[in-house]
Amino acid sequence: MTIAVETVETTPFPDQKPGTSGLRKKTAVFRQPHYVETFVQAILDGVPDKPAATLVVGGDGRYLVREVVQVIVRMAAANGIGRLVVGAEGLLSTPAASALIRKRGAAGGIVLSASHNPGGPDGDFGIKFNVSHGGPAPESVTRAIHERASAMTAYRIARAPDLDLGSLGETRLGDTIVEIVDPVADYAELMAQFVDLDAIAGLFARGFRMRFDAMSAVTGPYATAILEERLGAPAGTVVNGTPLPDFGGHQPDPNPVHNAELVALMTGPDRLDFAAASDGDGDRNMIVAPGMFVTPSDSLAILAAHAHRAPGYADGVVGVARSMPTSRAVDRVAAALGVTCYETPTGWKFFANLLDAGMISLCGEESAGTGSFHVREKDGLWAVLLWLDILAKTGESADALVRAHWARFGRDYYQRHDYEEVDAEAAAALMDDLRARLPTLPGTEAAGLRVEAADDFAYTDPVDGSVTAAQGARIYFANGGRAVYRLSGTGTAGATLRVYLERFEPADGDHERDVGAALADVVAAAREIAGIEARMGRAEPSVIT
Repeated sequence: MTIAVETVETTPFPDQKPGTSGLRKKTAVFRQPHYVETFVQAILDGVPDKPAATLVVGGDGRYLVREVVQVIVRMAAANGIGRLVVGAEGLLSTPAASALIRKRGAAGGIVLSASHNPGGPDGDFGIKFNVSHGGPAPESVTRAIHERASAMTAYRIARAPDLDLGSLGETRLGDTIVEIVDPVADYAELMAQFVDLDAIAGLFARGFRMRFDAMSAVTGPYATAILEERLGAPAGTVVNGTPLPDFGGHQPDPNPVHNAELVALMTGPDRLDFAAASDGDGDRNMIVAPGMFVTPSDSLAILAAHAHRAPGYADGVVGVARSMPTSRAVDRVAAALGVTCYETPTGWKFFANLLDAGMISLCGEESAGTGSFHVREKDGLWAVLLWLDILAKTGESADALVRAHWARFGRDYYQRHDYEEVDAEAAAALMDDLRARLPTLPGTEAAGLRVEAADDFAYTDPVDGSVTAAQGARIYFANGGRAVYRLSGTGTAGATLRVYLERFEPADGDHERDVGAALADVVAAAREIAGIEARMGRAEPSVIT
């Protein structure tokens, strides 16, 4: 198709700090004239050797994704990109996009998502760039994109009709080949290399009952194709399986608060054998065993302990990694396996470095993200399939598997307390004051607990030697407890103060206590030390997970 290219004047982006997840704002911000185009032009300007370059494009199906995909197609053609690989209907889960970038040897990919944030006209939207290894762009790249956007005065776009995003195959737009692909096919093929799909099919054939809540987000088509169509799970196993622009009015965040109905299914007399959920863009997961929510920290540890049962990890794991706020459960598994456990800052780019260097096989964050060397993103459905493979191979129920893990390694009672949309300046002041007091805390008491150690986490990357400082205040208590304080940047309004709380119970201890009761003294001490209620005006967190 012959195209006419137009150069359109625009205004530079306002000066803003580049986010680790690209650009994430309220949807209304992206609907401003020229806003999307300015940022996309800044991405395209950084692509080397454009005529030879392939870019992968897709998103989580939220409001505005289809429209922005069409904009990217026209702008990529105007800028001379050689090939675009676009998920049908504009859909690609984040892990599937990572896999496709790697398989096609692409220069990178433009992923449209605001992850687990709400969708719709009044919700959130996001654009991020993944680099050639399939993972999120490092800070140097995101900084360069934002600097270009902040100086942008014009962008280039082709004047052409919208493409039919539902028709698979190739279309030529000027010198650019636009290839519409099945968003599920390549991902399903990859899963067959890493988990034993025949073993899982046998599990379902024996009457195994589960529920997968796709939360009206992008994982629905993937889960339906793999669980129901390929593995023979009964129809209806996948619920909320059709991606909706507003996610059905719900927040697609897989946790017991937003998935209360799913958790309830696992507690009644007719409870299922297993339940799981994934988030907006398919990179997070929630695991629910009969009668219990499995924390992401425990899930990572259990997967690491049993990964060798799956074909992709038959030779064992070479190492593992967790983000610093994640509980220390996987550390003890790594010690038992005789491999290194790396403690990193929050952010998948740190895991990607270790994965690229062949230093780890599995990694995870307490925020429901788990991954492995098969892609360079966290992967919700992969984690669920690996759990199913392990259950098929061990013959254990999910709850028995968890309790056996605790009996061997001990239990880390764990919670995260989120104080959402607090005043950003007040939250920053709280963190500054806390950091200033950290050296004086050891030896003091709060809420009856003695502080043994305190520090501000800093990380030296073992691959490139880079140092990342000020990643969270950590306080260790004499009872085996730990509190971690961080400000989160994943929201789009105000600030979120996250407080991570844990206490270790040894292998021969009581593993059946109520989590709130087990952590009550650690919670009280953490609140007292930081002065959260006085500074934030919040007696209780917004969400406890």
